[in-house]
Amino acid sequence: MLCYFVLLHRFLFCFIKTLKIDVENYREIALTVILIKAGLGLDAPALLKLSLVVMRLAIFPCLAEAVAAAVLSHYLFDYPYLWGLLLGFMLSAVSPAVVVPVLLSLQERGYGESKGISTLVIAASSLDDIVAISVFGVFLGMIFSTGDLTHQILQGPLEMLIGLSFGITWGLVASFIPHRDDKYVTLKRSVMIGAGGLCAVLGSELIHYSGAGPLACIVASFTACLSWKLQGWSSSHNPVSNVFAKIWLILQPMLFGLIGAEIDLTVLNLDTVGLGLVVIIGALVIRVATCCVVVLGGNLNWKEIIFVNLAWLPKATVQAALGPEALDVVRQQENPDAADKVRASQLLTLAVISILLTAPIGSIGITLTGPILLSNEPVQPPKENSSVAVSETAMHMSEGSEQNGKEFDVGTRV
Repeated sequence: MLCYFVLLHRFLFCFIKTLKIDVENYREIALTVILIKAGLGLDAPALLKLSLVVMRLAIFPCLAEAVAAAVLSHYLFDYPYLWGLLLGFMLSAVSPAVVVPVLLSLQERGYGESKGISTLVIAASSLDDIVAISVFGVFLGMIFSTGDLTHQILQGPLEMLIGLSFGITWGLVASFIPHRDDKYVTLKRSVMIGAGGLCAVLGSELIHYSGAGPLACIVASFTACLSWKLQGWSSSHNPVSNVFAKIWLILQPMLFGLIGAEIDLTVLNLDTVGLGLVVIIGALVIRVATCCVVVLGGNLNWKEIIFVNLAWLPKATVQAALGPEALDVVRQQENPDAADKVRASQLLTLAVISILLTAPIGSIGITLTGPILLSNEPVQPPKENSSVAVSETAMHMSEGSEQNGKEFDVGTRV
């Protein structure tokens, strides 16, 4: 029996290795679904109200954590500052794959809806990733001279421009095709949004502008959702959102399983783990302090600020993707520098540690503390309330007019 299980384990291991490319695509598909679900769940009035806070939350905590990690790694690992900043921006990206599902679950139950907490964090997370990934590419190019430095510097703004342009365009297309009176409008709208989001995420990887895909996915679904509301769908009745909610129930375990598959415990160097924990935790402390400062103008109380900080901790997908990048570049060199090879290996080790440390803490933390720290005040759609009030008023007026008519008839007969 034991031999049977050993053989089965080896067979499955070899089979999974042969499906490496497909596994990566499956992870992208699952990520696309949760990004679409996030865009459909964004609250436009709250986003407009919190736009400045979103920008501050997306940029400053990321920069602060990266600089803190660079300084700590310079003194603890004797890194040059370029390597320290490369490490810092690899660590500073938040993981939408961990944060967004929990936020949407809380949003569906009405937690934090009165102040748009979910909208704030979801919108800022995509921009945070663009900043981190883009600047990481700049420093990787400066260290190894890969590609044109000017192009590396402009990649971040270009990714944002491409993501916004494609997202708005596809969202408008999906709002008019199919027609709102189509018999299968829900199915066709779901296919349009899903296909567009998948093309954005996978296409951005092909053209090496990976930060544009997630942003385009969120913007497209958000734009289409706004247009559908103008065509008659309400905030509480969005069949496309229900479709993706059901799809997500199937894909959620797969996404987190694939993220876990990216963690290779064999690359963990015990000599690096201790100092790495100091760098990661120290940088996170600076990130939390910066986050507290930047959200002060967002009309949040101290409980909501604590929750936003917890939601701003998890690392997963970006670190799993960027962690091996420097080591891959070093291995491609004919005569790699020994010090660069050691640093690149340490970057991969720190990426694994950051995932193991922050992903469970962040996910469990916001799941357990959300109902405690956030107020449960679901916002009622004003249009539906106003229509009910108008109908009730009309009924009272008609009843009053009928009564007056009866009294007039009685008076006339008398």
